[in-house]
Amino acid sequence: MKKQDVRSQKTVKVKTAVKTPAGPQLAFKRKNYILLGAGLLTIIAGFISLSAGSITLAPILLVAGYCVLIPLALLLK
Repeated sequence: MKKQDVRSQKTVKVKTAVKTPAGPQLAFKRKNYILLGAGLLTIIAGFISLSAGSITLAPILLVAGYCVLIPLALLLK
């Protein structure tokens, strides 16, 4: 068997481009974080109101936080 000379072999470098997946991406901007914070504060205020005994204001705050503000923060671009 012959020994191959490593120095005589040519190496070829191949550059490959790294492609990012073409799926949906979350890109939060400042207004998304503001809406998310407002939603969390509304939910906290709703639970505080619920613990104080309010049966009218607490559900309104909780529904507004969970069903309006948090989804808006996640969906708006």
